[in-house]
Amino acid sequence: MSNFEGESGLDGFAFGEDFVSSPVHKLAVTNEVDFDGLLSNRPLKLHEDLSKGVGGQAWPAGLVLAKYLLRNKRDELKQSSIVELGAGGGLVGLAIALGCRPNKVIHITDQEPMLALMRQNIDLNELDGAVQASVYNWGSAPTGQIPEYPDIVLAADCVYFEPAFPLLQQTLEDLIGPNTVCYFCFKKRRRADTQFMKAIKKVLAVEDVLDDLERGIYARKNIFLCTIKRKRIDR
Repeated sequence: MSNFEGESGLDGFAFGEDFVSSPVHKLAVTNEVDFDGLLSNRPLKLHEDLSKGVGGQAWPAGLVLAKYLLRNKRDELKQSSIVELGAGGGLVGLAIALGCRPNKVIHITDQEPMLALMRQNIDLNELDGAVQASVYNWGSAPTGQIPEYPDIVLAADCVYFEPAFPLLQQTLEDLIGPNTVCYFCFKKRRRADTQFMKAIKKVLAVEDVLDDLERGIYARKNIFLCTIKRKRIDR
């Protein structure tokens, strides 16, 4: 198991304390991670670069989500259409592509400043054709080849900038169809994060993930993993 007692040095990555106020930004660097052996064939190569924004760094919730999916959901992921929101450098989506080899293209998405970094990491891992990077501004309609209602939506550490919360909620409502499962992982940093999750629960069905072997470890660091689905309409 990974040591979450501190948020630095996890599998080769150096994590910051907060998205908004990071006093020292590390230099651009390329690391490798095998997610505690879950990527047994070859490790993920991830270039991190904060010059275009905090999304260019790996954050703890991404590691938590990737490890859970690789450990528990490989068969489901192989057959699914997948869209990742707020991918940053693409940690989660690229890990899934390497570990599960889905039979459909994985779409990793973020805002324009992250596009080049996502593409760089796709190239580093020789996943061109298996993973596609694109710009997706929350609150807007999906563009390009992003499926209207993907089987799976991935979102790790998307809860960090309060003015964007309504846009993130709108995007989740837009993407989550009748059969979609969103795996949503975030670190609670402030009271507004809790209010956001309460707002989501009013319009969508949120359930904590309870079958993760490392849940007790990262929960002590206020990291939460849940699924989000459409609410069932009783007739």
